[in-house]
Amino acid sequence: MSQSLDSLLAEYDELEKKLADPSVHADQAGARKLGKRYAQLGPIVKTAREIEQAKNDLEAARELAAEDKAFQEEVEQLEEQLPKLEEKLTELLLPRDPHDGDDVLLEIKSGEGGEESALFAGDLLRMYTRYAERQGWKVEMLDGTDSDLGGFKDVTVSIKTKSATPDGVWSRLKWEGGVHRVQRVPVTESQGRIHTSAAGVLVFPEAEETSGEVEIDEKDLRVDVYRSSGKGGQSVNTTDSAVRITHLPTGIVVSCQNERSQLQNKARAMMVLQSRLAALYEEQKAQEQSDARRTQIRTVDRSERVRTYNFPESRISDHRVGYKAHNLDQVLDGDLDAVVDALAAADRAERLAGG
Repeated sequence: MSQSLDSLLAEYDELEKKLADPSVHADQAGARKLGKRYAQLGPIVKTAREIEQAKNDLEAARELAAEDKAFQEEVEQLEEQLPKLEEKLTELLLPRDPHDGDDVLLEIKSGEGGEESALFAGDLLRMYTRYAERQGWKVEMLDGTDSDLGGFKDVTVSIKTKSATPDGVWSRLKWEGGVHRVQRVPVTESQGRIHTSAAGVLVFPEAEETSGEVEIDEKDLRVDVYRSSGKGGQSVNTTDSAVRITHLPTGIVVSCQNERSQLQNKARAMMVLQSRLAALYEEQKAQEQSDARRTQIRTVDRSERVRTYNFPESRISDHRVGYKAHNLDQVLDGDLDAVVDALAAADRAERLAGG
């Protein structure tokens, strides 16, 4: 444990006092950060208090049972309950991903397969959008390049929770990064043959506005402006308000065209760049430390897959944990909980085993 239980309980009490101070909420970003940490510690504090209460109740019940056997049943119930609570607390105290409460930026890029891959990228975007709606999250499109048949060559969205929570968007979508493969008969196929194509998904924790984790030197940036375009390349305004930023040292390119002004688009693009750089630096640091954490697949090759969507058999398969189900229509309609739960369970088992 990185912190003892006593220190976590003390931190929770201190956060409670700070959040009760109206002046703290003048800084909305700072208050949100405190709120996230408070929400993260909440389940630990609740379980610790339940354990303390159960121990007190058990002691009292044993004293009463010594005089009256009618209380023996209560003793047995508490003796059964206490180890379960202690096991729950042990799990809660495991080092957890510090980004679990964060909002995310999600990018989908078409890969091999031409128009069919772009159509599949659009299907994935709808899947994640509908899943977000089921969770009560907010989805905002930041940038996208349409394909001729109505799919996406690439698209970037932000997905946010509406309130601070220890298990935010990242805690549910962090395993989605990688190559997603589809097997189906494309709309462009006249012979009815099944084709395989792929789209890549990248997920990043959204950087806090005041985090200061990543400092970006303006001299390292090339900023290009261009006219925003809609479906089929139609211009959606008459000014060059869309912004593309290239980070020269890393070659990372981000763009945003969905805000009304060039200034707003640049601000959103900088936020995306900061998040991508933060994720890159974390990955590099983990590699230097020989960390065994999973990394996302950066190429969009059909052989480097994390999940396959097989339409003829209505089957979804996640190849990392051996998950399979034959409810593809429901999954593409946003019913992702079962596959996400399987990935979360595998991660939890690995952490409990000290992996």
